[in-house]
Amino acid sequence: MHVESAAIREIDYDAGRSKLLIRFVSGERYVYVGVPAEVCRSFVEADSKGSFFQSQIRDRYPFNRLDA
Repeated sequence: MHVESAAIREIDYDAGRSKLLIRFVSGERYVYVGVPAEVCRSFVEADSKGSFFQSQIRDRYPFNRLDA
């Protein structure tokens, strides 16, 4: 889903696999694995998606960069 953020363009979540897909405004895409549904829900609802990402997701879950 498209989100309003200076840093993040899209957030998608695969609940069955606990995978969070993030597309940044730069166009880079990353998938984070093992992310609980409640963390994703809080991310989507956060006033500042960039701040939430920095404090609650980045460096907390394994990730892979996806080809554009």
